[in-house]
Order: sequence, then C-alpha cells, then structure tokens
Amino acid sequence: MVIRVAVMSDTPMLTRLIAASARGLACADYTPEQVEAALGTAWGVDTQLIQDGTYFVVEVGGEPVACGGWSRRGTPFGGDHFRDRDPELLDPAHDAARIRAFFVAPEWARRGFGRRLLEHCETAARNAGFLAVELVATLPGHRLYRHHGYEGDDRAQYELPGGVRIDFIPMRKRLQKD
Repeated sequence: MVIRVAVMSDTPMLTRLIAASARGLACADYTPEQVEAALGTAWGVDTQLIQDGTYFVVEVGGEPVACGGWSRRGTPFGGDHFRDRDPELLDPAHDAARIRAFFVAPEWARRGFGRRLLEHCETAARNAGFLAVELVATLPGHRLYRHHGYEGDDRAQYELPGGVRIDFIPMRKRLQKD
C-alpha cells in the first residue's frame, strides 16, 4: 500500500473512484436518488485540496483503491460544484482542520485503507499546528469515524440539486500531541 499526494491529472480517476464508492457503499444508507444527487456536488473532487497538496490517493500495486484528504480551508465538504464553498484559510490556533472526501473502492472496503488514510491526514493536520479536526460524515462513514474517536451523532439535513435532501453527521476530534 502506498499513500501519495493526488495531482490534477488524477481528477478523472478520482471522479470514477468516488462514483464507484458512493454507488457501491452508500446504498444501504441512502436512496439511489440521494446518491446520484450527491455525486458531483456534495460528493466530488475538490481541486482546491489537490492544489493545496492535502488530498491523497491510496494505491495497491499501482491501482487506486481509496482517496481522501484534509484541509486548512473553511469548506466543510463538497466537490468543485458544491455551492457552499469557503476558501478562506483556517487559523490552527482557533479552528479545526477539515477531514474531507474519503472514498474507498467497494471491492477494497473494510481492509483498513480508510483507517490508514485517516491517520495519515490527522498526522498532517497536527504537523500543520491544528489541535482538532472536524468533518461532515456520510451515514456509512460515521461508523468509521466514530470507531476512531470522532464525536457527534446528530444528523443534519442538506439540500442537494433537484430538491433532494440528504442526512450527514457533523463530527469532531481533538488531536493528541505527539
């Protein structure tokens, strides 16, 4: 397994990986209509993360099996086409870094790639001076994050294109000092 920084030329591959993950792993928690409405907006490639060097690809034998990252910017979630974007830089002394856009290929799910990527991102955020991280979890992602010390169980509903509504769960974790 290799975790590498994503580059702009990865965008088409990341788009396919995100779609496969959403369609394959979110169907137990969301309707097909919700999944399709979320793809490309709430769930999609955020090229700002790639430009910032904080988005990663997990590969096994050169095959991309997962992706995800962290951010020092205000945007809590969503791809390039999501309407609620905040590019302002966060202050590590007062703000929590954002964990963003974690997706695993369905055939590679539940093999520890999400955990390893999460640890990688938490370490990078801590090294950048952040004392806490926040995220907006999908319903299937909530289980992963809860297992790794994130707090938050209250659902928040968001409106997607076409008036489709979807539940996410805001979560937070205090980072341990090394």
